[in-house]
Amino acid sequence: MAFKSFGDLVHKPLLVDLTVEEGQRLKVIYGSSNGFHAVDVDSGAVYDIYLPTHIQTNIQSHAIIILPNTDGIELLVCYEDEGVYVNTYGRITKDVVLQWGEMPTSVAYIRSNQIMGWGEKAIEIRSVETGHLDGVSCTREPRDSSSCVRGMNRCSLRRCASGGSSQVYFSDPGPYLPA
Repeated sequence: MAFKSFGDLVHKPLLVDLTVEEGQRLKVIYGSSNGFHAVDVDSGAVYDIYLPTHIQTNIQSHAIIILPNTDGIELLVCYEDEGVYVNTYGRITKDVVLQWGEMPTSVAYIRSNQIMGWGEKAIEIRSVETGHLDGVSCTREPRDSSSCVRGMNRCSLRRCASGGSSQVYFSDPGPYLPA
């Protein structure tokens, strides 16, 4: 059963997320080949959150990350090889642009308040709050196995010899408890 339908969107959604602002306002946030947009579910208003004007062609949107402890209002939107901090009203919230070392094929938020970007040659782990590089795992050969460690967190990449597939393992053992 459909709750609400928005069939006349100007930009075709390629990536979609949902946020609840301050525990009250429901907004659908989506990425398109032109940028990032929002739909206020109550009013049906559709508006642009971020359109990268420095890129003249279609963009590849990777992730919409709702930043913790912001009441669902602040976001990190990732596209191409960068990420921008904006709020759900379309205002830049940080004068920082997250810059990946290479264009990721996908981006994911991990519980330790970090994001991982998978690229052709490396997996980068960055702080969600600042965009700073926390760790990188480089792979060069199909049979490579590599890992990086920061504090007690560990990220490992294992590539299989056949088929070109790979597996990524991320471990966060939680707080250290002395015996």
